[in-house]
Amino acid sequence: MKNYARFFAPILLALFACTPVIFSQTPAPAKAPANAKPHVRTITAFINLDRAQYQLQFAETAKFLGYAKTVFESRGYTIETLRIVTQPFPEYTKGLSTEDAVRFFKNLDGLADQYHVRLSIGSAYLAGNDGDAQADLLAAVLQNTKFIFGNLTVTNDSGINWPAVNAAARVIKKLSETTDHSEGNFHFAANASVPPYSAFFPGAYHTGSGRQFAIGLASAGLVNGAAQNAPDLSAARRQIIDAFFNAAFDVEDTAQRIDREQGWIYMGIDLSPASSQGASIGAAIETISKQPLGSSGTMTAVGVITSALKEIGARRTGYSGVMLPVLEDPTLADRWNQGRLSLDQLLSYSAVCATGLDTIPLPGETTVEDLARIIGDVATLSVKWNKPLSARLLPVKDKHAGEMTEFTDPFLINGLIRPLPGKEPLP
Repeated sequence: MKNYARFFAPILLALFACTPVIFSQTPAPAKAPANAKPHVRTITAFINLDRAQYQLQFAETAKFLGYAKTVFESRGYTIETLRIVTQPFPEYTKGLSTEDAVRFFKNLDGLADQYHVRLSIGSAYLAGNDGDAQADLLAAVLQNTKFIFGNLTVTNDSGINWPAVNAAARVIKKLSETTDHSEGNFHFAANASVPPYSAFFPGAYHTGSGRQFAIGLASAGLVNGAAQNAPDLSAARRQIIDAFFNAAFDVEDTAQRIDREQGWIYMGIDLSPASSQGASIGAAIETISKQPLGSSGTMTAVGVITSALKEIGARRTGYSGVMLPVLEDPTLADRWNQGRLSLDQLLSYSAVCATGLDTIPLPGETTVEDLARIIGDVATLSVKWNKPLSARLLPVKDKHAGEMTEFTDPFLINGLIRPLPGKEPLP
């Protein structure tokens, strides 16, 4: 029998190698070994910035992040980024003119570059009534810096904050017109019901005491590997739960060690399986649905992943749901370019996942009113289902439907600009 197996094995392997892939034009990443650790996308520290001593605070926080990175690396993890989040920026820019505030943030941007971290300056519209002034200042800051991110909150306890929706639309339009390749909007999001202490940018903010931290994983490959060879949806869900249970609690053990040794409070892990160009959540969804993204069954597959993540009993924070960043994920970008995914489809999937609309390329002629309607739809869905959603929209100046973006950021994949829903040419 062994001799027969030895004889037929090469023939069978050759036959399987010639079997065509029926629906996916984007190869799925190879299944990781069962004991492989997902990359840590970010270790994110939360601080309360004091203008009088911000340089010292930055140095101390960078030292803490360096220590945390070393501890995780000693446990076999790869760390992709280190990040710092401040309290909402209007709290520490009071009394500054726009010019002085922009100068201050340029100094912060230089520190972020020096310490190799990314910086979120929190959210506008969380405090005070001067929302338009906050939005204008945020746009000016993002126009003039490279490593700073920010967001604007478009919901409140009463529901949708429509003046904030309009202000967010104006920020997006201004950044599209005043930043190179319109890339400034990669650093901005309109937040709807997003809780504090997300590890991921640009939606991250906090309102607490500071000296806290959270972890975000680049775990799209973990989902894809776990779902391989699952005979049905129930099995796929079970396998994802098992994979994330092991991964999340190993991360939590490491983070709690850092908490004990450094006195920084561990807030939790954002379980959102972030994509990268080497690990695609789109490929994972197609592994589960066995259909290309955009086909019937896509929402079911997204729901399977989301429900699996909700079963993980680790300390969770932030979105902790499926993210669908069109231009950060190779499979999503391919399906978008092929016309299999639309803005409205992506928004509908948000009913069973997280994020909302993320890195969506739009024509340069998209108006403030168009943007406000899109953000309003995201906010409406968020309020209806009490879900954390955000909108990161990328209108590109002087680009029209049918043209490709020309982004230079290494984290963005260039994609096809498509007409806004309802503005497609009639057949």
